Amino acid sequence: MLIVHVHVRVKPQSVAAFMAATLENARQSVREPGVARFDVIQQADDPTRFVLMEVYRTAEAPAAHKEMAHYQAWRDAVADMMAEARASVKYGNVFPAEAGWDLPAGFDPFARHAV
Repeated sequence: MLIVHVHVRVKPQSVAAFMAATLENARQSVREPGVARFDVIQQADDPTRFVLMEVYRTAEAPAAHKEMAHYQAWRDAVADMMAEARASVKYGNVFPAEAGWDLPAGFDPFARHAV
C-alpha cells in the first residue's frame, strides 16, 4: 500500500471549477484496479486548499494512474487554476490493514456531491 497526500492551493475564483474537475477525476480513479481509495478533502478555514488522499495497492499503481486519460484531462484542466505548484507526500500503511481501505460493496462515495 502506498498513500499519497497531494496538497493543492487553487486560485479563489477557481474553487468551483477545480472541485468539478477533481471530483470527476476521483470518480474515474476509484475504478482503477490499482486504486483502493481516492479522497478529496477541502480545508475548513481556507476553501482554496485541498488535499487529495490517494491510496494505491502497489508501488507501481501511481505511474499507471498518471497514464490514464482521465488523469491527464484533469491535470491539463486544473493547471491554470493552481495558486502554487501542488506538492505530494508519500506514506506507508500502518492501520487499517490493506482490506480496511476498500469501500463496502455498493457504497457510492460521491453520492453527496452531484457535480
